[in-house]
Amino acid sequence: MSGVSSLHEARLVLGKRLRELRRHAELSGRQLAEALAWPPSKVSKLENGRQSPTEADIRAWTKATDSLDDTEGLLASLHMLTVQHIEWQRQLRGGLKTHQTELAALDAKTRLFRALECTFVPGLLQTAEYARARFRQSLKVLRVAGDVDEAVQARIRRQEILYRADKRFHFVLTEAALRYRLCTPEVMLGQLDRLIALSALPNMKFGIIGFETPYVVAPTHGFWLLDDDRVMVETFSAELNLAQPQEIELYRSIFESMATAAVYGRSARSVIKRVIDDLSAEAGTDGD
Repeated sequence: MSGVSSLHEARLVLGKRLRELRRHAELSGRQLAEALAWPPSKVSKLENGRQSPTEADIRAWTKATDSLDDTEGLLASLHMLTVQHIEWQRQLRGGLKTHQTELAALDAKTRLFRALECTFVPGLLQTAEYARARFRQSLKVLRVAGDVDEAVQARIRRQEILYRADKRFHFVLTEAALRYRLCTPEVMLGQLDRLIALSALPNMKFGIIGFETPYVVAPTHGFWLLDDDRVMVETFSAELNLAQPQEIELYRSIFESMATAAVYGRSARSVIKRVIDDLSAEAGTDGD
């Protein structure tokens, strides 16, 4: 999923609702434009998702179409449109540490964390060394400078939430995420050991989908489902925050499908140990 396409789809949904209100009021696009003293092209652009409305546009539209009861709902959709696609360059202006602090505030509000990761180990489960490698890769892609050491410390502090009894976690990783070479073998071996330890936490379900497992749904990209309120998706250019009920339901059903395909407990740890053995043999170290 690209940030651009997701943003356009959200505009289309909002535009469709505006069109429905206009038609319900039995107004043509030209008539509505004349009533609002707008150029006719503006009505067309808003309804077809080629332009995002402002709050003033929404209020003027609902007043002209005698649909004031729909104003707050449309404004809520507009708000989600503006936060749904947050460009990394803009988000990281305050530094990597600042973004980790913002995520910690979101963690505090969340009771159930569900995450699917296909490429890398989730941040809440990372060792400091693995986190440092990931931050450096991200900064290289975005071509920005960053406070890597401070960000690593902030990420490790976030992990204290794993030990809170009022929080529940369900992680599903593909075996590929355990094997991708995103850091040195030594760092990855330490990370794999940590996964084994964390998988035994009483408030955590930790599943792995092995290479031999047939998929019902392709693991196109990873995502986080926070309670039933928000889906977070990271792309190369942005962090997407999805909150429409139909989007949350879609990702919830996808997560359930992936979770059903995963193995847990001793079977999951066996997969991790197999990866450790393979990596240790290649690195010339003792996997025990």
